[in-house]
Amino acid sequence: MSLSTQPYKGARDFYPEQKRLQSFMFGKIRQVVHRYGYEEYDAPILEPLELYLAKTGDEIVNEQTYTFTDRGGRQVVIRPEMTPTVSRMVAAKRQELGYPLRWFSIPNLWRYERPQRARLREHWQLNVDIFGVASTQAELEVILIADQIYQSFGATHDMYEIRLNSRKFMDFVLSEYLGLDGAQAYSMAKLIDRMNKMERGVFLAQADLLFTPSIREAGALERLVKVLDAKKFEQLPEILQSHATIANIRATLQLLEDNGVRNARFDSTLMRGFDYYTDIVFEVFDLHPDNNRAMMGGGRYDGLVALFGVDPVPTVGFGLGDVPLANFLEAHGLLPNLRVETDLYAVIVGDVQEAAQRTVSELRSMGLNVAIDLSGKKLGDQFKTAQKKSVQHVIIVGENELAEQQFKLKNLLTGVEETHSLSRIVSIVKDHRKTDVFDEAE
Repeated sequence: MSLSTQPYKGARDFYPEQKRLQSFMFGKIRQVVHRYGYEEYDAPILEPLELYLAKTGDEIVNEQTYTFTDRGGRQVVIRPEMTPTVSRMVAAKRQELGYPLRWFSIPNLWRYERPQRARLREHWQLNVDIFGVASTQAELEVILIADQIYQSFGATHDMYEIRLNSRKFMDFVLSEYLGLDGAQAYSMAKLIDRMNKMERGVFLAQADLLFTPSIREAGALERLVKVLDAKKFEQLPEILQSHATIANIRATLQLLEDNGVRNARFDSTLMRGFDYYTDIVFEVFDLHPDNNRAMMGGGRYDGLVALFGVDPVPTVGFGLGDVPLANFLEAHGLLPNLRVETDLYAVIVGDVQEAAQRTVSELRSMGLNVAIDLSGKKLGDQFKTAQKKSVQHVIIVGENELAEQQFKLKNLLTGVEETHSLSRIVSIVKDHRKTDVFDEAE
């Protein structure tokens, strides 16, 4: 029986062209976060299971984690997210770090869930977190970073929308305004988190089942629906409009508008699925009709660091997956046609491989990325190999070229062939690299 050539379900093989796109995206991301003063960190892909039992959420732990018992009898998990890990790292050096602390990472993550568009079992995710700022300036900064990331790829504000809510506000709505107990409020929060993926009638029926008869008779379902249907603060019940958390959301939206972000709005249905969020939460939604979905999200989580037995640290952060980002760029025609990293492909004529290697080394020392064909194939076949590798420029190296130190340079895209010295070839190829790193997709 032959082995399958397919990768593990929900994971991807990255051939050079896919890896090139990923590197391009991560490169753009790093440019943006570095501009805001964030430093990159990393951590082991394995963590103790109890790290996620504390605050991540039952669905993630019980249904979506890859867990096993190692040979030492310890229960470990392949990390499904990075927030508990970075909180652990900050707690480990709580007194040594300089705050505000600005960190980011782009780790490989695993979740055991049904693979679908934009959601795979394995993915990479940008994580951006600022520790030590209790004011809404922290929310402002991380949302500005998220917005700037999309802008850096050529996106405009009419392509996506930033939606904000407050978990503290929704906790008040569920517990105080509707009168639900702790278990009921928790179940209702989880239901609201899924409501936009359900038919409205199904959601209403399931929500109604969570109310006790007395709360139901007091019109709780109608009151809940009025909150969830509110698209503006003025559409909320008056008793809720004056709540302190609403003032906090208003202030954050105003700060964003003052800083040029005018595509942000209030969304009372936004919950975020993780249990550790404590106040403002936000998500970025793609407005393209073929990809109308949340692409990334985050919020404030002030309590996670304290779970490790140290003083709490106010924290705001977000996560952005590589798959939703690539889907967004594709839907809006923002995917670049990336050039290969190899600048020049050296094809060999005759028995001159040893001398050709010295010539190629000289080209490399002058700053070019050069691959040499060592196959011994016919000249035409070597050219075909260069085309398969999508290398645009080919240099021919044979006895005559080596003797005269004049080499044929062929542009496989235009078909133009010229004879030049090595230094001139380097100049031509470098000029091309500067002006045509990639072609923008039309």
